[in-house]
Amino acid sequence: MNAPYFMPGLRKLRPHQERAIAGLRQSLSSEHKRPMLQMPTGSGKTLTSAHIVSGALAKGKRVAFCVPRKTLIDQTVHEFEREGISAIGVIQAAHLRTDSRQPIQVCSAQTLARRKRPDVDLVIVDEAHEMHNSVLSWIADCRAIPFIGLSATPWQRGLGKHYDDLLIPTTTRELIDAGYLSDFVAFAPSDPDLSGVSTKRGDYAQDELADAMDTADITGDIVAEWLKRGENRPTIAFCVNRRHAQHVCERFVEAGVAAEYIDAETPQGDDGEEPDPAGQTRRDMFARFRSGVTKILVSIDVLTTGFDADVRCIVDAQPTKSRIRFVQKIGRGLRTAEGKDKLVILDHAGNHLRLGRVTDIHQTHLDDGKKRDGSAKKERAEPLPKLCPECKVVLSYTARECSACGAQIIAITEVREAEGELVELGSRKSGARSIPAVDKEAFYAELKWIQRRKGHKSGWCWHKYQERFKGERPPKWFETLTPREPSISTQNWMKSRAIAFAKRSAA
Repeated sequence: MNAPYFMPGLRKLRPHQERAIAGLRQSLSSEHKRPMLQMPTGSGKTLTSAHIVSGALAKGKRVAFCVPRKTLIDQTVHEFEREGISAIGVIQAAHLRTDSRQPIQVCSAQTLARRKRPDVDLVIVDEAHEMHNSVLSWIADCRAIPFIGLSATPWQRGLGKHYDDLLIPTTTRELIDAGYLSDFVAFAPSDPDLSGVSTKRGDYAQDELADAMDTADITGDIVAEWLKRGENRPTIAFCVNRRHAQHVCERFVEAGVAAEYIDAETPQGDDGEEPDPAGQTRRDMFARFRSGVTKILVSIDVLTTGFDADVRCIVDAQPTKSRIRFVQKIGRGLRTAEGKDKLVILDHAGNHLRLGRVTDIHQTHLDDGKKRDGSAKKERAEPLPKLCPECKVVLSYTARECSACGAQIIAITEVREAEGELVELGSRKSGARSIPAVDKEAFYAELKWIQRRKGHKSGWCWHKYQERFKGERPPKWFETLTPREPSISTQNWMKSRAIAFAKRSAA
């Protein structure tokens, strides 16, 4: 196949997307065949994929792009065509674009379970953390074909059995700081009592959870807080199950707010497809939402992926123990838009205090399904955020003043688990163990700033950190931190080390 399929008119890549493709080239040129590319929601996975596809086509290669849901089929085709890539066939039911002759095949994971696999040279798997059996069996059967996984949250247990290299070209915090994602403010006005809710398969039992959340007090608080803080922003509300979501939607409508309920059974509205009994389709709902006629879409998990509208407020009424579910939900509102100053998050589920802020959640390894010795916990050693006692905004553990209302935050002594031992935060004990983990994180980020400024080698930060904290090794995920200008204390410490070195050299 010759080069006419290569489209030089693709939009230019941003720096983090260039790093992603460079990392993939390096990974695939080594012993790796199954790299996993972690890219936050809104970082431009589809544009990055378009460049990968275009490069493969220029070499005469055929490519399959697998998606986990029907809704992503046409969205992917549209995005590729927007980049000038049109040699596309679709493998999904009786799709109008079915054409096995085309060098690019956009595939539904569900349809692949019942169809012959396309004959391709490269497979790209979108939302790879969902681990569809049809894709996993393809990986197992075709060891010679490279598979590239894409995910904002590649933390699913067992994912490392199928992919062999985790690439993290950027983080949510870095993209916010660079202006590629929207900043956010989170309020946690509700503290639901989940003491009676059991756990099944690693998360809350949904029926019991719905009973705990579907109460008049919590639902009333959801509506009242949105009226107070939602600022009439276009909003997605996430609920536990259909009954809970319908009740929340009804309360918003009763309060005079234009809200609509959507679930997995709401038809797409494609040509020839019948609307639901109420005459609704997703296409119509999304059109009303984008035009501002509808202010709130109330759903369960329907809008956690593949929904790219301008969302400026998220109501989270769905408690979870899953970092993947939590990060995917918040990601729906982090895209930038004209006139958008920030995303407002109204957390009625307690998820921020349970899991941390979306910018605090890190993992630098693929889980291979084996039991670990607690190293995963050690990777994420920073304390969980806290609440402003006045306005209930979610704050960094180190905050001493509320960024929303200006209230002074009084430091309190707390106990947290760090590296297998209990450490009293705020205590006067000496040594590295008594220093709050968030201060160690800040110190490492400042070291990275100095390293880049001075041109030191990559291991310099690691050695300086050990020198500062008496041989303690920094967590691996510290490498993803954004460099920050050194504080006065760090500058003074560096001067003291330079003086000590000069004295040793003169001796």
